Amino acid sequence: MVAASPRIQQRTFGRTTGGEEVTCFTVHGSGGLTLSVLDYGAVVQSLFAPDLHGRMADVVLGYDDLAGYERDRFFIGAVIGRYAGRIGGAAFTLDGRRYALSANDPPNHLHGGIRGFGSVVWRARPFEDAESAGVVLEHSSPDGDEGYPGSLDVRVTYTVSDANVLSVDYLATADRPTPVNLTQHAYFNLAGEGSGDVLGHELTVHARSYTPLDARLLPTGAIAPVEGTPLDFRAPRRIGDRIGGEHEQLRIGGGYDHNFVLDGGGGALRPAARLRDPGSGRVLEVLTTEPGMQLYTGNFLDAIGKGGHRYGPRAGVCLETQHFPDSPNQPAFPSTILRPGDEFRSRTEFRFSVC
Repeated sequence: MVAASPRIQQRTFGRTTGGEEVTCFTVHGSGGLTLSVLDYGAVVQSLFAPDLHGRMADVVLGYDDLAGYERDRFFIGAVIGRYAGRIGGAAFTLDGRRYALSANDPPNHLHGGIRGFGSVVWRARPFEDAESAGVVLEHSSPDGDEGYPGSLDVRVTYTVSDANVLSVDYLATADRPTPVNLTQHAYFNLAGEGSGDVLGHELTVHARSYTPLDARLLPTGAIAPVEGTPLDFRAPRRIGDRIGGEHEQLRIGGGYDHNFVLDGGGGALRPAARLRDPGSGRVLEVLTTEPGMQLYTGNFLDAIGKGGHRYGPRAGVCLETQHFPDSPNQPAFPSTILRPGDEFRSRTEFRFSVC
């Protein structure tokens, strides 16, 4: 391992099947939070956080080698783009013109397509200042990439603070109108990756409403109240308390795979969710400028991860801050269209503590 600074180390993680070298950057915060990020997919490869007694554990799912990420089918730890979530029928109409996208989740387009942002090597550089350190990653998506119009330049900045906060800042610009919806697809297990399922984790989601799914896992276009449904996490509830219930939305999703309409709308940084593992005492608070958050409980996970650990269903939970799925086909949803001269900016904070 070659030391770039006392707080940041970098090492070669492997080479892609196309021969590109992949680098792993490890960033240390003085509070204990330690992030490893790859320039492949801007992947969060590991994230170590202290428990109630100061013991460290890796709280995100992942793989030990690049081959694991290249064959991954679950978007583990990756930045998702150009569009997080599904676009119905793998097509949308923009300014009177119809655009066909890759249908990697037939008949829909999912998480950016066959080779989305999680499957490319980004340009990366580390940085540090008095109270934080991190990595800036950049990617240029060409016109026509997976069917999207226009060239898109994207920058993602991971910052680890001494207060045990991981901040993720997104910036994008385009030379033609195009949909943009970026998120981080980490699977969290606050007891430690490979330790079992997350059904005992207590979850709070700051949302009075959600976007119901149809049988194709697409939003119906409605915004419905969570009250009286198993999607009501306004007060802390164990993830597993109602996940096996007979509610139609749980049946459609195979568990939780739903976009929540966060209280307060988008724009200002505000609370989105709180996750707590009673056993370790670890607490994760999620704050975002995004209007929505996808709760996904890893309903179909089936992978061999770090240390040979088997990741089955519910081995981790995703808290994907975002705009709403299928927004290009849902005019009532907040717009995801980025136009030339404008900037897409978004910030999400993952704040770790103990209780």
